[in-house]
Amino acid sequence: MMNHNRVRRETREGFTLIEMLVVLAIIVLLAAMVGPRILGQREKADIQSTKGQIEMFRGPLESFHLQMRRFPTTDEGLAALVEAPAEEDEDESNWDGPYLNKSEVPKDPWGNDYQYQYPPEHGKKFPDIWSYGPDGEDNTEDDITNWTKEEDEESFDESDED
Repeated sequence: MMNHNRVRRETREGFTLIEMLVVLAIIVLLAAMVGPRILGQREKADIQSTKGQIEMFRGPLESFHLQMRRFPTTDEGLAALVEAPAEEDEDESNWDGPYLNKSEVPKDPWGNDYQYQYPPEHGKKFPDIWSYGPDGEDNTEDDITNWTKEEDEESFDESDED
């Protein structure tokens, strides 16, 4: 019989530190490249959702207007769509709400209340509705509104003519 030299096989268990660092570096690079794109898409989705929500208020506000013969005041705000305003005159008895399917007015994607103003300041007959946007501050570039800058400029032009 032949005497075979047995070759010892080294058995490896686990990974070396270098291998772990290389894998970690690859993961960090991928996250650095993909992360901002995902976050950018999230912000775009939140902005689109906010625009849709603001537009969604139109139907309930028009229903309120048809029944009450007026829009909610600034003080009543969008809350008048889910609970009857304080009865000041006989028109209040026409309230046939709630006009929203929810028990409370939804907040924007950043957790802030939607802002409401009537009579509007931005050159139209429909109430002003807006969100402070991602930064949560009023009167900044990222505010999301139901009026356009062109409408806003037209309303200022009309007030200059008076």
